[in-house]
Amino acid sequence: MPVITTVDDLHEIYRRRVPKMFYDYCQSGSWTEQTFRENETDFDLIRLRQRVAVDMEGRSLKTKMIGRDVSMPVALAPVGLTGMQHADGEILAARAAEKFGVPFTLSTMSICSIEDVARETQAPFWFQLYAMRDEDFIDRLIERARAAGCDALVLTLDLQILGQRHKDLKNGLSAPPKLTARSIADMMTRVQWGLGMLRTKRRFFGNIVGHAKGVADASSLSSWTAEQFDPRLDWDKIRRIKEKWGGKLILKGILDAEDARMALQVGADAIVVSNHGGRQLDGALSSIRILPEIVDAVGSEVEVHMDGGIRSGQDVLKAIALGAKGTYIGRAFVYGLGAMGERGVTHTLEVIRKELDTTMALCGEKDIHDVGPQNLLIPKGFREAWEPCRRNG
Repeated sequence: MPVITTVDDLHEIYRRRVPKMFYDYCQSGSWTEQTFRENETDFDLIRLRQRVAVDMEGRSLKTKMIGRDVSMPVALAPVGLTGMQHADGEILAARAAEKFGVPFTLSTMSICSIEDVARETQAPFWFQLYAMRDEDFIDRLIERARAAGCDALVLTLDLQILGQRHKDLKNGLSAPPKLTARSIADMMTRVQWGLGMLRTKRRFFGNIVGHAKGVADASSLSSWTAEQFDPRLDWDKIRRIKEKWGGKLILKGILDAEDARMALQVGADAIVVSNHGGRQLDGALSSIRILPEIVDAVGSEVEVHMDGGIRSGQDVLKAIALGAKGTYIGRAFVYGLGAMGERGVTHTLEVIRKELDTTMALCGEKDIHDVGPQNLLIPKGFREAWEPCRRNG
């Protein structure tokens, strides 16, 4: 049993155990992958301010995210195809999150269905929704999430059109994987992964197959999916989705202060500063770099969360210090899941909690609510380096 002290330790095990197709799906971005890389490297530009001779007993990471008690300001982000990283992956990740006291978010493009996860867990989870052309299907998805007891809807705004992800195209990404000479050869070397997949019945997109009209199997799924992401999504449609849902709404994919102010107008309970993990608009700013501008614009009026590039508890602290009320981990929990299943997700959360707690103490704080800009050293120009051009006239 290897000693796990960092998320990178889990990443290395994950890389060896999961087929290349699904590893690349997780560990890549769109186009040149500039935004994917800078989501991580921009955290490295921020330094921490050490303080000493402060009573550190009785430290607490407990807080709330949209009114829900959490053991630390971290949620598991929605990640499509999680059930291809490890058999029954969404169920295992949701269980780990529940035991740890943090929210789990189920993707529309999950392998395990809403009902699968609800049957196997007790705590309510969040459901991530993509806007699609088939509004009847969306209405039924919302009703299924409500029936499963989901206590928040996370509406993703930045996937109206699919960004070009070169590795996915070259690998022929699909669920289940298409059987080619190359994919078979690769899967034959991932014995533990393969045995898990043989034991489970969940290998298709569980929220779609058998629920969307005309989608009864994998052959009809690919053409349906390619046509369904809705390029017509606008603020009026977002408002209508909120009315249909009737519960707490989190809007994910905000990278601009103007869009953040529009989110206020449609009644969002929280917004997630996110660039889809660098998988959509390559060349966009990293989430951590744009976060302070959005907090300044709306942070007193709506809860601001952040997603993108978080691989450690120190990253969480930096995001909280810059004004986020919560953070999301996607790749970090997938590394743990692919490496060791539910136990690996728990390892990820334990590593992040330990790093967050230790870093907070060494920065001279004992309560996560007191963490703020005073705990950071920010390089000159970090916030002002980029200025949007305005239309003439």
